[in-house]
Amino acid sequence: MKPMSSTQKLIIDIETVGEDFDALDHATQENLTRWIKKDSENEDEYKLALADLKQGLGFSALTGQIVAIGVLDYYKDEGVVYFEAPGEKPYEVKEGNMTFKQMSEKAMLEKFWEGAKKYQYFITFNGRAFDVPFLMVRSAINGIRPSKDLLRGRYLYQHNPDAIHLDLQEQLSFYGAMRRKGSLHLWSRAFGIESPKASGVTGDDVGRLFKEKKFLEIAKYNVGDLRATKELYDKWDQYLAF
Repeated sequence: MKPMSSTQKLIIDIETVGEDFDALDHATQENLTRWIKKDSENEDEYKLALADLKQGLGFSALTGQIVAIGVLDYYKDEGVVYFEAPGEKPYEVKEGNMTFKQMSEKAMLEKFWEGAKKYQYFITFNGRAFDVPFLMVRSAINGIRPSKDLLRGRYLYQHNPDAIHLDLQEQLSFYGAMRRKGSLHLWSRAFGIESPKASGVTGDDVGRLFKEKKFLEIAKYNVGDLRATKELYDKWDQYLAF
């Protein structure tokens, strides 16, 4: 299903951080660690598994939160990154074709879903497995109902015409038929696109940057993901879309 050129397209990417494991209540800690306790053969293995678990709390909407939502209008090539900066007064910065707006997670989600109403086509990388489920669950937790169902069906022909969600990782790996799906960095490298990791920042750094209160730096890192996703979509659309 190849969209008509008049279709409004929106590129989406989010950044998340996890809760502080040590600040969680005992029952929650036990619930999170019971499997690694069973699977670890010794104390050293358990400590490694626990460190990974703590590092990965931001990958679940149950133990993490959204600290940046980036959106880029495909045709206008203009976008905005909503980002959280606890303790700071709301402010706005514009750089080139991107605007950075600081607000709470709830406000970010409200802005995102309000803006999504104007679009019919949504482009992500790994968005069906991560970004969109995270957005939808965190919205519900914040008492917000999503304005679009971006997870309906898996295949493009199953989607509503006004809410087509194209996950480039699924499309480029032919819905997982390839043994290795590949990261955004690897796909960007293969197609000669500047990787969002070129600046030296990766998704693994977001939690550290958030603790260091480098909130705007997180927002600017998000822009790299948006641009790489846009360029990768162009390659897919030109050579692999049918």
